[in-house]
Amino acid sequence: MHTELIPVPPINQAPWLSILIPVYNVAPYLLDCLNSITAQASPAIEIIVLDDCSTDNSLEMLRDFSATSPVTINILQHPHNRGLSAARNTLLDNAQGEYIWFIDSDDMMVPGAIHSLHTLIHTHAPDLVLCDFSVLRNMQRLKHRLRNEKHIRTFPESGSALMSDSSELFAGIFQKRKLHIWSKISRRSLWGSDLRFPEGQLLEDVVVTPRLCLRVKNYFYANEPWIIYRQRAGSILTTPSQKKIDDMAIACSGILDLWLQKHPQLSAAARFRFAHFCVRTHIFVRQELRKMPEIHKPDIHRYRQEFLKQIQWKKSRICWEYIKRGWISGLRRFLLEY
Repeated sequence: MHTELIPVPPINQAPWLSILIPVYNVAPYLLDCLNSITAQASPAIEIIVLDDCSTDNSLEMLRDFSATSPVTINILQHPHNRGLSAARNTLLDNAQGEYIWFIDSDDMMVPGAIHSLHTLIHTHAPDLVLCDFSVLRNMQRLKHRLRNEKHIRTFPESGSALMSDSSELFAGIFQKRKLHIWSKISRRSLWGSDLRFPEGQLLEDVVVTPRLCLRVKNYFYANEPWIIYRQRAGSILTTPSQKKIDDMAIACSGILDLWLQKHPQLSAAARFRFAHFCVRTHIFVRQELRKMPEIHKPDIHRYRQEFLKQIQWKKSRICWEYIKRGWISGLRRFLLEY
């Protein structure tokens, strides 16, 4: 682990980083998360944790850990459970750091990650930093090893320089399909008061991350894992439900409109990456619908119309974009599930 001495900000000066951790019923994993962060934190960093009315002993564990922590941990609590989006919004409203890093409370931070981030920010001062991650599973199969889950890339570029091409940022986040907010460290000033996570909606990162990226003037891709993502069975996104299907179907709504308003010359390659992401999402929606009881299945037509509205291309245009790139297998999957 790096031992860089990060300067302590003077009294009344904002910390350079706010680490924001929403907590809800994560007692088996919470200490791993907190230890991984406090082991490399300093007084120049603000750590805020919000308990969203956990029904296990997460809050008690958090208070006990904070009492003996080598760095200060600010603990917040909702009066009643409001969900992940609301928890993140409250954390964001209370953050004072120049940069924001959301960490999920069942994940961990790789040793040296804060040092690497500080060095990068000191050198380049980007609006946004994209980092990679590794995957931690209870049981790792051959297919997981073949994916090299020790290093999952979140962006297609090399990560060696400060970038400012908006089309490449838009294309890159959708090409890799890694839109989770915990792999994006951003200036707090980008959020303003008009960008928050949608309360009560799943796939909140798919809604928020492209809108956050739209405000970015420059960005840096750190081509190394800074987060250990814990893959847990029985999570919301692995459990079929009508709400998950509905929220997934609308997650990309309005994104392309916003980007085209600000960047009317958005490249065709970038638009295709977004369209392909939406195609994959629509295919997943179709697959999830098959798992629903026949009596509860809604009309697929409205999901198809929402999908076409999101990408603003007709079926024939989508097919042509696949054909001219030689993506025949992608075209076949699209036609089978459309």
